[in-house]
Amino acid sequence: MATITELKCALRETLESRGVLGQLKARIRAEVFSALDDQREPRPPLSHENLLINELIREYLEFNKYRYTASVLTAESGQPEVPLDRQFLASELKVAEDPSSKSVPLLYGLVSHFLNSSDNGGKVFLRGAAAVNTAPRTEA
Repeated sequence: MATITELKCALRETLESRGVLGQLKARIRAEVFSALDDQREPRPPLSHENLLINELIREYLEFNKYRYTASVLTAESGQPEVPLDRQFLASELKVAEDPSSKSVPLLYGLVSHFLNSSDNGGKVFLRGAAAVNTAPRTEA
């Protein structure tokens, strides 16, 4: 008869070989985070830039099947549950897509653009945080 230790080892090996052990661990972490998250403490409103950045990250996470990580990002950041429309996101970022680029997250296209860009001697000029509006946007 198998011991408890042997059963634990066999179960762990089976879950690892099926690729579900990592998913279970991520799901448990997400549930623990959700249980510990203090809903009484209000979150600051998302700035327009943070909304776009979070959406790029969420699209990347979901494409790579990091669903539990994406759920924690959504819960922790206050990002809307419903993803932003991809065309809206591309329009806000002033990105033009060809049909082949639509099969991967926008973040891949942005990284590819910068890796393959030869403007400014291969350097990209970034503005400091003071030049980026991180305060929540108010509609006029």
